[in-house]
This record gives sequence, C-alpha cells and structure tokens, in this order.
Amino acid sequence: MPSWIDDVRRLGVGLKNLFGAQLKLALAEIGLARSGIVMMLFMGLAAIVFAVALGFTLLALAGWGLAQWFGSWAWALTALAGLQLILLVLSILVFRRGMHWLTLPATRAELATLAREAAKRGRAEGERAED
Repeated sequence: MPSWIDDVRRLGVGLKNLFGAQLKLALAEIGLARSGIVMMLFMGLAAIVFAVALGFTLLALAGWGLAQWFGSWAWALTALAGLQLILLVLSILVFRRGMHWLTLPATRAELATLAREAAKRGRAEGERAED
C-alpha cells in the first residue's frame, strides 16, 4: 500500500477525534444552556416578586412619611392615591403611544401612497392601451 493512503487514514482518524470532541463540547454546552434558561426564568420570576415587594415597602414608607407631614392618615392616603392616579394615567398614555408605533404608521402610509400611485399608473396605461 502506498504511504499516502496511511496518511489519509490518519487524517480521517484525526478529524474524527477533533470533530467528535467538538461535538461532545457542543452537546455539553447545549445542556448547560438549557439549564441556564430554566434558571433565568426562575430568577426573573424571583426578581419580579422582590421588585413588587420593594414597591409595596416604598409605598408604605411614602404613606408613612406623608402621614407625618400632613399629620393625618386620610390626607396622606389621598395624596398618595392622587399621585398614583397621575402616574397610572401617564403610563396608559405612554403605552397607547407605543401601541401606535407598533402599527408602523409611516410605513403603512408609504405603502398606501405606493399602491395609489401604482393604481393611477395602471389606469393611465390601460387608457392608453384602449386608444
């Protein structure tokens, strides 16, 4: 047998070992990534729970501070409710603006203009063809 056949065989074995190791590494990393996704979802849920708890705590502290300032829990809670109402209305308005942007208004207007121009051009060419 020629020596180059042995070289090709050794090259094949080397490539098999190299790509086999790469495949094992990729499979191990995919397993790790799968575990990471589950961990990220649980930690995201935990972060939301802790953020809501922190928000309630800060809201209670703000209410207590307003009660100390106004000297009345009724006025403090009324002021806090008014502030929350203002923030709620602002967040709804910003949300509606974002929803409007999601409809791609400029793109829709441009496509409508292109369609109208194409229809006009088609009618004009159709009238020329009839003449």
